[in-house]
Amino acid sequence: MRVHIIAVGRLRAGPEKDLVDDYITRFDRTGRALGLGPARMIEVEDRKGGGMSAEADVIRRALPQGALLAVMDERGRVESSPEFAARLAGWRDQGRGDLACVIGGADGIDPALRAEAGFALSFGKMVWPHMLARVMLCEQLYRAASILAGAPYHRV
Repeated sequence: MRVHIIAVGRLRAGPEKDLVDDYITRFDRTGRALGLGPARMIEVEDRKGGGMSAEADVIRRALPQGALLAVMDERGRVESSPEFAARLAGWRDQGRGDLACVIGGADGIDPALRAEAGFALSFGKMVWPHMLARVMLCEQLYRAASILAGAPYHRV
């Protein structure tokens, strides 16, 4: 199952980008044998002045056809890492070819796009900057692959 992380805005060179790149590489390496990956980051233009609906249009154009849409949203489900790993494995086992994980812009995700999502994930009740949300998502993807592989990275 290919994973597409679609994020509004550009992540400049720096520690957050280094972490995202590292976790994507780790996910790809660990997930390959499990039928997970590759993962890729797709950065879409931040539509200043166009609002959330303009961002949603840009995001829709970046979505792979037939992909399961999962949005990162504060109203989404809060799951443990093992639960998230099981969810990824379930989608993979159902024959999903593509998973699109969407991280919205500063104002969040357009309600109409959020309503189209097959899943919404929350990183808790706190609001996180989108650059850290990217790091957290990539780390959790790698952690999920590690859990499914039985590696010692995740300890209960």
